[in-house]
Amino acid sequence: MIHKKTRKYIPADLDIKWENLEPLYTDLVNRHINNVGDLELWLRDRSELEAALEEDFAWRYIRMTCDTNSEEKLAAFQYFATEIEPKTAPYSNELNKKLVASDFFDELDHDKYFVYLRGVKKALELFREENIPIQTQIQVEQQKYQQISGAMSVTIGDKEYTLEQAAVLLKDTDRAKREEAWKAITSRRLQEKEKLDELYDHLRGLRHQVAVNAGFENYRDYMFQALGRFDYTPQDCYAFHEAIEREVVPILQEQAHQRKEALGLEELRPWDMDVNTSGKPPLKPFNNGEELIDKTIQCFTNISKYLGERLEIMKVNNLFDVESRKGKAPGGYNYPLSETGAPFIFMNSANTFRDLTTMVHEGGHAVHTFLTADLELNDFKHCPSEVAELASMSMELLSMDNWNVYFTNEDDLRRAKRDQLVDVLKTLPWVAVVDQFQHWIYTNPGHTADERRDAWKQIYERFGAGFADWSGFEDAELNLWQKQLHIFEIPFYYIEYGMAQLGAIAVWKNYKENPTKALEQYLDALKLGYTKTIKEIYETAGIKFDFSADYVAELAQFVKAEIEKL
Repeated sequence: MIHKKTRKYIPADLDIKWENLEPLYTDLVNRHINNVGDLELWLRDRSELEAALEEDFAWRYIRMTCDTNSEEKLAAFQYFATEIEPKTAPYSNELNKKLVASDFFDELDHDKYFVYLRGVKKALELFREENIPIQTQIQVEQQKYQQISGAMSVTIGDKEYTLEQAAVLLKDTDRAKREEAWKAITSRRLQEKEKLDELYDHLRGLRHQVAVNAGFENYRDYMFQALGRFDYTPQDCYAFHEAIEREVVPILQEQAHQRKEALGLEELRPWDMDVNTSGKPPLKPFNNGEELIDKTIQCFTNISKYLGERLEIMKVNNLFDVESRKGKAPGGYNYPLSETGAPFIFMNSANTFRDLTTMVHEGGHAVHTFLTADLELNDFKHCPSEVAELASMSMELLSMDNWNVYFTNEDDLRRAKRDQLVDVLKTLPWVAVVDQFQHWIYTNPGHTADERRDAWKQIYERFGAGFADWSGFEDAELNLWQKQLHIFEIPFYYIEYGMAQLGAIAVWKNYKENPTKALEQYLDALKLGYTKTIKEIYETAGIKFDFSADYVAELAQFVKAEIEKL
């Protein structure tokens, strides 16, 4: 069994209630610091307290998403969001001020603490007391998306399915069955359209107020600062969108044309986009959640003994919940447990190929959690998404040489690799659409729901609209954005997938040329956590932090060539 790290500052049996936390915060605020050694000890004590709070919050979130029907688990989550976070926020700001004002601040090792201190200074700039209750309200409100989505199910034939389970039928070789499933899923989502529009309007208004309170014109500009985007600007994002439109969309358009011909169709419809064009049934890499976990442990072991052992530790300690069921929140995640040093993997498996890629993706995040577990400060482990997603998206590609664990049939293995590489390219336009949509939303804060749908349509169609004909289903196309959890719960966390996807392709390109060296560079980069800049971390991985048109073109053409070999 794994155990939490031994606490040196806070009580081993600390019960996370405000009356127990306040004395610890008061001690940190009032403590006298006599030299730089005292300051570093103070940093470590603060880190230990924050790690304990993070792990407590993690378990509340995990339990709530595993069972969205439980009022008790929801209440436990909301207690932290409404009674703990609003009270710790002002103290965190006071601690940041104490750090920066310390007589020994300049004696701290600049190389060791540069990234961390840069973030502290930015947090001080952005902090506003009046935003605390608003951010609490946002935290509570956005969880309603999980409850609404988790309750969705459809009946097809005489069987009830979660939406994740029903989506498996979109791969059926019988076109009529695909169409029936697609219409059932779409109709179910549309039933919640107005409720989710209303929720989103509320969230948008709250977020805009946070930005205005902090002195920003809009929430987009606020979030670029809050997310610590020191290495690129909104204009760089727009340029990245344009590069994807120019370099990737034509490749996917060509593949869509090949799909149409292979299926013998006059037009591709939305329910024709996931079926394999070989005419063979969907790939089935495993039969149940336990088998998915076991095969992934073997796959990771075949890459490196260390990688396999990490997932084995998680299995022994029950740190997986992988199968789809009614009442479970949608999506998937890897949640780091800050004190324990291990993560929890949550997903909604329906025994499909896509679940395999989700598992190795989250497995990449899990490895990252283990590699950073012993970094000195908790904040050193708080990697920006551009780095976190590099860990996961690279693992999707690095693991492919060992997918024979899931597919004993050579033809199935080849199909799986091809589907994965096609998905790699398909990711990029969707990232551009979701990101650009959010730029529009938050720089037009007074928009109506109809204007929002029109903006979505214009952006989505610019990037190929999924390369399908939506005639007769315009409402479904206009409402497609509501299926993206990030838009509701983690605003602006999306462009990072595109940047990390490029990085992952570059890591994989290196791996194909020299597997031992590339794997070593990848792991060395992840061990850094967030103690170096994004650019330095990417360089340690042997790649560039670059999303210029030339780089997009180079890597897109590389993937296209690899697809053509399969």
